Amino acid sequence: MAHTYPPLNVEIRTPRLTLAGATDELLERLVPVVRAGIADVEPLPFDDPISFYADSPEREWQWLQSIWRGRGRVTPDAWRLYFAVLVDGEAVGMQDLTASNFTRFGTVSTSSWLAPGSRGRGLGTEMRAAILHLAFAGLGAREAGSDAFVDNEASNRVSRGLGYEPNGTDWDTRRGEAARIQQWRLTRETWERTRRDDIHLSGVRECLPVLGIG
Repeated sequence: MAHTYPPLNVEIRTPRLTLAGATDELLERLVPVVRAGIADVEPLPFDDPISFYADSPEREWQWLQSIWRGRGRVTPDAWRLYFAVLVDGEAVGMQDLTASNFTRFGTVSTSSWLAPGSRGRGLGTEMRAAILHLAFAGLGAREAGSDAFVDNEASNRVSRGLGYEPNGTDWDTRRGEAARIQQWRLTRETWERTRRDDIHLSGVRECLPVLGIG
């Protein structure tokens, strides 16, 4: 079923998974995963504030509200696209793409999470590769950034494996405590060298006017 709002119709398909525009129906399918808790092991992966550190049912409410707010604040100067990660039809996580002043700078950043039972299977790398294909092949990005706490080895390993280069460090808070962030940078030229031909996009052209991309 096609949606009136074009970002909800965007899909990125790989041999292993699909990133589908996060409709309310898909968000409802993810609620049990969110309710069960995402941040379940040390080191904690997310910075403050984050709904996954709240108690249920506030966790689900805050999570949904943050996505609804993000949808409502899309302008050419700042936007965030939300995607559900589907593996064999099962919703197992989310992958987001964010940009500020994209038409001027052509830069994006990514963020994601996976259900605990879906980790350790290479899905984190596959979903990042999929969202990078949207950014570079679909939207014409020049550069993609990512960051993670220095002790979040899983996320940092994904960035290294996809060709990102270290791009300095910064600080953030995690449950109120200061923690160092590792920043990463991937240029279009580096991405082109390992560009895949088995990732397919749909619904992107109709989405471009919403993002102010001519």
